[in-house]
Amino acid sequence: MSEGLPPPELRGDTRVAPSLVRYELLHVDAKTGARRGRLHTPHGTVETPVFMPVGTAGSVKAIAPDDLSTLGASIILGNTYHLMLRPGEQLIGEQGGLHRFASYGGSMLTDSGGFQVYSLAEKRKITEEGASFQSHHDGSKHLLTPERSIEIQEVLGADVIMAFDECPPALSERSYMEASMARTTRWLKRCVDAWHRQRSSLFGIVQGGLDEGLRRSHAQDVCAMDLPGYALGGFAVGEEPAQMHAGVAFSAPLLPKDKPRYLMGVGTPLDLVTCVGHGVDMFDCVMPTRSGRNGLLFTSEGKLVIKNARYARDRRPLDPACSCYTCRTFSRSYLRHLFVSEEPLAMRLLTLHNLQFYLQLMAQARAAIEADRYAEFTAEFLARPATPV
Repeated sequence: MSEGLPPPELRGDTRVAPSLVRYELLHVDAKTGARRGRLHTPHGTVETPVFMPVGTAGSVKAIAPDDLSTLGASIILGNTYHLMLRPGEQLIGEQGGLHRFASYGGSMLTDSGGFQVYSLAEKRKITEEGASFQSHHDGSKHLLTPERSIEIQEVLGADVIMAFDECPPALSERSYMEASMARTTRWLKRCVDAWHRQRSSLFGIVQGGLDEGLRRSHAQDVCAMDLPGYALGGFAVGEEPAQMHAGVAFSAPLLPKDKPRYLMGVGTPLDLVTCVGHGVDMFDCVMPTRSGRNGLLFTSEGKLVIKNARYARDRRPLDPACSCYTCRTFSRSYLRHLFVSEEPLAMRLLTLHNLQFYLQLMAQARAAIEADRYAEFTAEFLARPATPV
């Protein structure tokens, strides 16, 4: 353990008894690979398939914990890279873990920092030991290793922690992809050795790009280690959506049927609907929150850009089919006024709606799976208009 970290009794939320996550597969749609499940964590039960709002720095941007509760978000994300830099895991650990620090009572998953290492291509160097990089805040130098990533995540106290991996671009040369996969496997073994198995459940990550042979090989290596869950990494990192969908269709069934399947960093509503049909249980993406802050809204009638002049006198709600606070209370006209006036309230209201859209979409998917009509649900979704009238 690194010098200066809090003692074990202060690592994580001590109000919750230690427990590994447990997954129940409740039903598989008769015509597709869509799965209806339930993930039990120390902080509650998560109905799957599920979309997880991203709270990178310990907060879902523009949204408070009570908003998340009202929306029905049962699990959110935090990120090792960002939290280790600011405010630092030691401070969070001293205050009882990320749940207490952020006053969030639901389930939580932390990304290992591997994707941020990928995105810092110009500021990092990867070796067998780990990834050395410069902070995007102040240029300070850091080394993130598998052991260090697990240590930080256990201090944060997340219910699900992710193995530290190397995430190569999807269209990398085969030789680089093979070397990266082998390193990720070696790093996973080090993560397993560093994992204390007391509170936070470790998920392994399968890489391999778009090559089916590499995906199959790496899935065999990763799944040979008996872990509480598994993720598909290396998608939505440069390839076309159709390529990604085909890759997930091949890769998801390679993962164990009795464990949760997590597709990292994906994606659009179309991505979610498509990949649920391929057997994925868990998703995360910054798209609904980032799009909301930038005035792009997802509705049952298609995408809506709120700054457009056509909405200046529009008295209708964003989405007549949505029951969120924003749609129940405000007109498109008022929301456009807030947005073009750069009022902070706009970010909250638009983000609330987009998160409600994503969470409601997953609720509809779960109901369709239970009714063995997921293929019909997908067809109905694809038939929706591209933009509102």
